[in-house]
Amino acid sequence: MSGLQVIDITDPTNPLLAGSYDTPGFALDVAVAGDLAFVADYGSGLQVIDITDPTNPALVGTYDTPGIAYAVEVAGDLAFVADGDFGLQIIDITDPTSPVLAGTYDTPGSARDVSVAGDLAFVADRASGLQVIDITDPANPMLTGSYDTPGAAWSVAVAGDLAFVADDVSGLQVIDI
Repeated sequence: MSGLQVIDITDPTNPLLAGSYDTPGFALDVAVAGDLAFVADYGSGLQVIDITDPTNPALVGTYDTPGIAYAVEVAGDLAFVADGDFGLQIIDITDPTSPVLAGTYDTPGSARDVSVAGDLAFVADRASGLQVIDITDPANPMLTGSYDTPGAAWSVAVAGDLAFVADDVSGLQVIDI
């Protein structure tokens, strides 16, 4: 079984499989908001899965992104998908049964991860490093800054005024944002 795996961690010393949903692609990342799991599913885009009953997850909606969905982050009624060579895809999930494209930003490299803080999306963009995108208007996202890391940016996390970028052979890069 591949795809989304729901693990019961009531007893952290004995985690148990509670349920699963076999997605059509390769589930690479997941974000949970309320009773919904949003899965970045490689060539199958965004999968929206109802986890109200964790023993029986059910697909409720999909949005097939144009590229390779590597990562997803949810903020409010929007899902942000790092979509490989097609950059950042911003998807309106107000109606999770029918996600629709809200906007896109074509990053210069290959978007592999995304982290959202306030009105900014931080994209780990492989050879192009960190891309900082203003998402105040999701229909018209704009680049506000970038930092070309020495290696290939694979993952990003943001805490306060710092971005932490997993940068391939160059290790962890800590960037003051």
